[in-house]
Amino acid sequence: MKLRKLRVEDPHSTFDEEAELMITNQGTPFYKQAWFIPMSILLVILMWLQLSPTTTTVEAPRHRENPLTHLQIKEIVAHEIRIQLLDRGQTQALPKVAAQTVFPEVKILPDRERMRILVTGGSGFVGSHLVDRLMIAGHQVIVVDNMFTGRQRNVAHWLGHPNFQLIIHDVIEPIMLEVDQIYHLACPASPPHYQYNPIKTIKTSTEGTLNMLGLAKRVKARMLLTSTSEVYGDPEQHPQKETYWGNVNPIGPRACYDEGKRVAETMMYAYESQLDLEVRVARIFNTFGPRMHPNDGRVVSNFIIQALQNKDITIYGNGEQTRSFQYVDDLVNGLIKLMNGNYSQPVNIGNPDEYTVKEFAVMIKEITNSTSTIKMLPATKDDPRKRKPDITVAGREIGWKPEIPVRFGLEQTIAYFRNELLLSGEIVPTGPDAAKPQQRSSPSKP
Repeated sequence: MKLRKLRVEDPHSTFDEEAELMITNQGTPFYKQAWFIPMSILLVILMWLQLSPTTTTVEAPRHRENPLTHLQIKEIVAHEIRIQLLDRGQTQALPKVAAQTVFPEVKILPDRERMRILVTGGSGFVGSHLVDRLMIAGHQVIVVDNMFTGRQRNVAHWLGHPNFQLIIHDVIEPIMLEVDQIYHLACPASPPHYQYNPIKTIKTSTEGTLNMLGLAKRVKARMLLTSTSEVYGDPEQHPQKETYWGNVNPIGPRACYDEGKRVAETMMYAYESQLDLEVRVARIFNTFGPRMHPNDGRVVSNFIIQALQNKDITIYGNGEQTRSFQYVDDLVNGLIKLMNGNYSQPVNIGNPDEYTVKEFAVMIKEITNSTSTIKMLPATKDDPRKRKPDITVAGREIGWKPEIPVRFGLEQTIAYFRNELLLSGEIVPTGPDAAKPQQRSSPSKP
């Protein structure tokens, strides 16, 4: 048995905690297994163990509910060996993934231009489209997702690619990676999902963001937070500018998401001002497109699913509330421009074309040739009456504006859901009174 000292560093404190942890190999001793490993790999591992310092830095939140377990420490050490092997170009010893051998075409970048990019929530709706764009551009992409609302099939076409890695992990627990940029998308973004477990939603926005900031601080990575137009609440200013402070109910049913994102923004700028961390904040407005979760309870997915099945198209309220809808490809363009630009203040990313919810329902019914009727139901609490972004800052500072017509985006999204229906037979849309979503994976409980 060998003792190895591991230092757990709290990025939010001036103090360090040290823990003596015993790391042992189960079963056959390592030295008796070595003949199975190519000699070059064995030498790299032995050199790393000898030359590395006696402490391994692990990002941890200030108030951990549970100490790092023996198994977690072993996983951390194993992961560090993996990173060292990758850095030295030794990939033949890494575990092989059973996946497809034909991938979408990617650009080959020189080493000085290729970045290692972390996308939290990368198997979700928006995250998976961002992953596609980054992979095709030639970067190495690491996705961290707990699969609560994300789906592995959204990124299945990249599994096994040498530039791609999927890690099933909850961001409210620390993780140690070596990356150049962090896109922090992890958080349920639709009311049925974030209201399912409001405490966990708050923890994802706060502890999860704190962990990513700690990681960004350690590796000196630039970090982008996907915030939301929900920080404006039920706005009294129309359209909404980034300087508007919002009108949010701090104890309403949506508060776990709205206030969680507001706190996350505050933490981003605290790290920028105190620690000189490079941060970016995108305030995202209503977005739609393929890979939307069929039960996310939002206007576009609900209306399309109902229209394709010729069921009543249900509107909560009188239908006169307005929304501004952007296609997911436009959003991804905006996120990448913001990340790689020089502007660090919050930026609205949304389409200023404004529709009433009823107008949108009529448009979807027309495109799908549906026989559905439009039915009005009681309004939900704290549902914003108006929502429209002022995108002056986006145009001036990062050169972005939406380019994809809403109707074209709807046609693409309808085609996607039509295929989903062929595969599943029936989809029941989610509303305020619908069954709660099934939680797929929740590594830690609040």
